[in-house]
Amino acid sequence: MDRWRGRVALVTGASVGIGAAVAKELVRCGMKVVGCARNVDKIQELAAECKKAGYTGVLVPIKCDLTKEDDILAMFATIKQQHKGVDVLINNAGLAHPDPLLSGKTSGWRNMLDVNVLALSICAREAYQSMKERNVDDGHIINLNSVAGHVVHPISGAHFYAGTKHTVTALTEGLRQELHEAKSHIRATSISPGFVETEFADRYLQDKNLAQQMLSQQKNLTAGDIAETVVYVLGAPPHVQIGELLIRPVEQQM
Repeated sequence: MDRWRGRVALVTGASVGIGAAVAKELVRCGMKVVGCARNVDKIQELAAECKKAGYTGVLVPIKCDLTKEDDILAMFATIKQQHKGVDVLINNAGLAHPDPLLSGKTSGWRNMLDVNVLALSICAREAYQSMKERNVDDGHIINLNSVAGHVVHPISGAHFYAGTKHTVTALTEGLRQELHEAKSHIRATSISPGFVETEFADRYLQDKNLAQQMLSQQKNLTAGDIAETVVYVLGAPPHVQIGELLIRPVEQQM
């Protein structure tokens, strides 16, 4: 990770869970990390925690609503003005609503598309343009995907979510192909975790007890496990392209 010291990483959805863990780990590795979320209070607390720990990097909170393209473009403009640009993009932000295909709410579907697919694609486009205009040819775009991006589980409320994550799988491979066509050495990676102990299940099920019951069936991954996976992917030699990394708890059946 030495070659990434002092360089700029953007982590979306950095206020909690995997995003917060990734942001903290990259700061520990000496990177300048821009962490975005709609509410930056927790990112500010995390930045103070990183500073107190004596980490060599720095965490810069920035407010952004990823469902609004104008917000995303303004965020990239701010990063350009204050930090020159983005060298690494961690497309972490994602969400799920329990809206089945036969009876789900259009608003829930649209929200999942806006965050899981469109925001991810807009951020990838803008990150690439930021790298290209500065002649950065060794950057990295990492999309946080899911096992649901590879298998459709028999959970009706998760089918639309699975559709958005299957799209992420296709988009990441498409991104790799377009980067190759552009004769770029910028890398694209999809990381697909299984069950992770975060607030995600609580938000999806809208029932903390039910979420705990579901997660208690096996020893799950932690947000820190995924942060270490991101570091592993970033730390691979520049000529090594890790296109897809599927990571599950040993005890997970699905």
